[in-house]
Amino acid sequence: MQNLHQTVLKASGAKAIRAQDALQQLWSGYGTLWRFHLEGGSVDSVIVKEIDLKPKHNHPRGWSGDIGHQRKLKSYQVEQHWYAQYAGRSKARIPRCLAIHAEEENLLLILEDLDPAGYPLRKQSLGWPKMQSCLKWLAQFHASYIGATKEGLWPTGSYWHLETRPQELDALKDTKLKWAAPYIDQKLKEARYQCLVHGDAKLANFCFGEDGAVAAVDFQYVGGGCGMKDLAYFVGSCLYEEDCERLEGPILDAYFAALQEALPQTNADLEKEWRELYPYAWADFHRFLKGWSPGHWKINSYSEKVTAAVINELENEF
Repeated sequence: MQNLHQTVLKASGAKAIRAQDALQQLWSGYGTLWRFHLEGGSVDSVIVKEIDLKPKHNHPRGWSGDIGHQRKLKSYQVEQHWYAQYAGRSKARIPRCLAIHAEEENLLLILEDLDPAGYPLRKQSLGWPKMQSCLKWLAQFHASYIGATKEGLWPTGSYWHLETRPQELDALKDTKLKWAAPYIDQKLKEARYQCLVHGDAKLANFCFGEDGAVAAVDFQYVGGGCGMKDLAYFVGSCLYEEDCERLEGPILDAYFAALQEALPQTNADLEKEWRELYPYAWADFHRFLKGWSPGHWKINSYSEKVTAAVINELENEF
């Protein structure tokens, strides 16, 4: 802990650490997220992501083993590289990275504390105005990285990507979806227009300001892909099935209006392609969920309906 304190003081320029709060444990016991309260520097607090890279055997849903461990190691290496090489290009608000400190089995990310920066609120659910703010954030993020290189990141972004989830695919009981899975993945990967996707754009990773402004955190699964993967995943994280269906049109319209505004020039071809891929992005995550946690609340009639339509389309095509 002494080395941690010294690293924090050096990165922040503070003279002393007044207190520290453990905010949460990282998924599967890979470390701790801290808030350090500082004295004598330019900022009063920083967030520290302290990552323990040693193998773990306590996955919350029972998915342990080397495949999961290697995926986690890669995710933290990606996040480190993201902050070092890519974050500065984001038009969407993200925390500044003050320092990265890497050792053999430990990694420290020292980040701007978004609470005093004007984003102190976390939401369990969203009304339409706040949802529009998140859709705008996603659009700005994707627009920042249209056609971007993926060097050092996930070649295909998102934590549910098919190639990284062979165990979940093997466990999938839905035979039609199992057949369709590689074709769904192929459609998304072969999209003409690619960007960087956040890869874990759930509601819990968004921070809100009193004025409606939005920032986002957690870039372990950023990588290449179609922006619809983030959009479908985000919508599913904060709406129940009836609203996913009822608001589908307004959500797509709001996202694409924000995307066109954020792009250097209007791109109707991109919008046409991505609108057509929105159901494929839904089906892709649905495939993961049904193999990973068959009783999950996000598996609902809307997801089943969208996925059935995608499978039907693929059966006619292949």
